[in-house]
Amino acid sequence: MTRTILSTLLLAACCGAQAQTASTMRLAPTPQAKNIIFFLGDGMGPTTITAARIFKEGEDGLLNFERLDRTARIKTYSADAQVTDSAPSMGAYMTGVKINNDVISMKDAKPVAPGKDANGIASIDRCGASNGTSPMTILELAKAAGKSVGAVTTTELTHATPASTFAHVCDRDMAYTIAQQIVPGGLGYNARLKDGVDVLMGGGRNHFTPYDAKRNPKGRGDGRNLIEEFERQGYFVANTRADMASSRPGKKFLGLYSAESHLDYASKRSPLQPTLAEMTAKSIELLSANPNGFFLMVEGGKIDHALHDTNARNALIETVAFDEAIQTALDKMRAIDPGLNNTLIVVTADHDHTMVLNGYPKRGNPVLDIVRGYGNGEPTRDADGKTFTTLVFGNGPNRPDVRADVDSAQALSADYHQETGIKWSSESHGGGDVKLYAAGAGSAPFRGTMENTQVFNLMKAAAGL
Repeated sequence: MTRTILSTLLLAACCGAQAQTASTMRLAPTPQAKNIIFFLGDGMGPTTITAARIFKEGEDGLLNFERLDRTARIKTYSADAQVTDSAPSMGAYMTGVKINNDVISMKDAKPVAPGKDANGIASIDRCGASNGTSPMTILELAKAAGKSVGAVTTTELTHATPASTFAHVCDRDMAYTIAQQIVPGGLGYNARLKDGVDVLMGGGRNHFTPYDAKRNPKGRGDGRNLIEEFERQGYFVANTRADMASSRPGKKFLGLYSAESHLDYASKRSPLQPTLAEMTAKSIELLSANPNGFFLMVEGGKIDHALHDTNARNALIETVAFDEAIQTALDKMRAIDPGLNNTLIVVTADHDHTMVLNGYPKRGNPVLDIVRGYGNGEPTRDADGKTFTTLVFGNGPNRPDVRADVDSAQALSADYHQETGIKWSSESHGGGDVKLYAAGAGSAPFRGTMENTQVFNLMKAAAGL
């Protein structure tokens, strides 16, 4: 009996030690990632991924990023809400801290919308000196370690996702304050960025240039021309795709490819604007010149915009463009770092949306089309005898009081907006878990169901920051 008890105790101790070791490995992988590329598909929930896969490859295919080695489920709630917005969810990835909705990379801060200046533009900081604290972001930690750093987006450069990598403000609408936080040496500069973010790309040039009633009616009321300030600090400034292509390693880079707003949808992109894949490739070219390595954040931000607009077609096209950017990065990094032995690549989303795939459509039916049943291939009808699309939204503006038939010509058109269940001014985020994919150095601990804050901890440990 004694021998049996002793064996049981030894077995329990052994298993406990193994469990503790596994837990420790998950929290602190051996530092090995000289480079980190963090891809964020804004609003790219599981249904969006599935629909984009069918749209691009068919039911039995895979998107490029779905082939990555490691997968996990990520919980997305914020410090104060079951359903997060982009600011705290991205902030959780970047700082390891749960943050309140609408707040950019600040702990315990309450959102306070900016006040309006003399031109009627919301540009006046009203946060207050004691409203929260500013934890270090993974980009700031990488910069402090001597790495090059970059942030790339298809939205405004001052939007919530890119801003959460390099700025700290109490409200995501403080775009003009966010802009001045990234100009080295200027008033309001975030000194943690040292000599500056090495690569910056996105839209929203108006947040960086002076107000002019005719030429720049959404410009800065303080009269500063931040683009000129960047140039004085030695930045190469690009306004177009051609400008970007002409840049070479050795100078810091600012690309602002849209004057007053976000970049165009991929389906209607101006030839003056680069694709997300092209921006990713150029960023890697510029950042990889640093022998200490780099941190790069790449956002496919227009996925979220299309979903809010209940335009599934644009959401799927944007997801495919995001996937192409990821493959571009994989190809370039495998050429630089065979086997990704020194590079960690993470792909995830900040939150879900309310889009669902429904109605038992037959296999091979276009995912944007009306539902045709798998049994007979005929249009499926609702309880009132009306046809409906495979993709619909839980809420949004498109809920008719009396439904009409939807035909394929409507459903497959570029400007079709899917119907919604609950009538609301704009489709909202969803609160479900999102997916994460990872590959390369330090990727092994990305598994299971994880808090979004844990992603920061794993990236930080993988790079030894």
